[in-house]
Amino acid sequence: MIHVRVLGVALDDSQQHVILLKPVHELGGSGRLLPVWIGEQEATSILIAVQGGVPPRPLSHDLIVLMLQQLGADVERVEVTRLSEGTFYAEITLTTPSGVKVIDARPSDAIAIAARTASPVWVADEVFDAAAIPDTVSDVEEIPSDGAEEEKVDEFRRFLDEVAPEDFEP
Repeated sequence: MIHVRVLGVALDDSQQHVILLKPVHELGGSGRLLPVWIGEQEATSILIAVQGGVPPRPLSHDLIVLMLQQLGADVERVEVTRLSEGTFYAEITLTTPSGVKVIDARPSDAIAIAARTASPVWVADEVFDAAAIPDTVSDVEEIPSDGAEEEKVDEFRRFLDEVAPEDFEP
C-alpha cells in the first residue's frame, strides 16, 4: 500500500472532475500521481473539507462523519483497493465499539470522509502501478501540507474563498 495525499482537484480536457492523489513522500511535479475521476458534488465536498470550511447546512459527507461520531466510531483509514474495468473501488476502515469494520465505498466518498476526519489515505500498489501517470501537472493548485510556508497557505485559502461550485461546471 502507498500512503497518499490529495494533491489537488482539477478538470480534465473533457471538463470532468479529477482528484489527484500523490504519495506523501514525493514533491509535486516529480514522481507519479494517481488521477481518479469523481463527480462535481464530490469535488466540491473534498475542496470544502480540505479548506476546513463549514457549509451552512451539513453536506452528505459531513452528516456521515457526525453519525460516525455519535455512534462512537472512528475512521482508521481509507484505501483505494482495486481497479476493475476502469472503475476504482475503495474501503473505509472504522474502529467501532464492537470492533473493526470495513465498509465498501466509492473513492470520492471515502476521500471526502478522510479529509473531514484527518484519516490517512492509502492506494494498493497494483492500483497505483496500473493507473498512475507521471507528475507533470503544473496547472493544479497543490493543497499545502502541514509544513507549507504560510504565504502558500494564505494563497490557497484565498483561492478556496473565491471558488464556487459553478466554477466546476462544464
